[in-house]
Amino acid sequence: MSVSEIRKWHKARGWSDIGYHFVITLDGTMNVGRPIEKIGAHAKGYNRKSIGICYIGGTDSEGNPKDTLTETQEAAMQALILELKKSYPTIEKLIGHNEVSSKACPSFKVSDKFTL
Repeated sequence: MSVSEIRKWHKARGWSDIGYHFVITLDGTMNVGRPIEKIGAHAKGYNRKSIGICYIGGTDSEGNPKDTLTETQEAAMQALILELKKSYPTIEKLIGHNEVSSKACPSFKVSDKFTL
């Protein structure tokens, strides 16, 4: 899965662009998605006050929710979070999609793995 594939999927749903501001691939590469200045489309009811970060994975081979975050993805995510906190010091908390909707992703509790 790539940023361009996610963008294509989201645009097919009628969205103006990819819903996430950042996407972290399996090898830990951090990709820019939607421009940070634009409101995301990643967590209904929270888009105006959040930054959307997606990692590739989150399911087992049969599509069931599972924490598949690799060490390189985890390191990239933590580095991104710390950079965002420097740029946006008013960030107060980290939450996953699963904490604000009936989704399973990211298949773990974000605040248990990452710090501001």
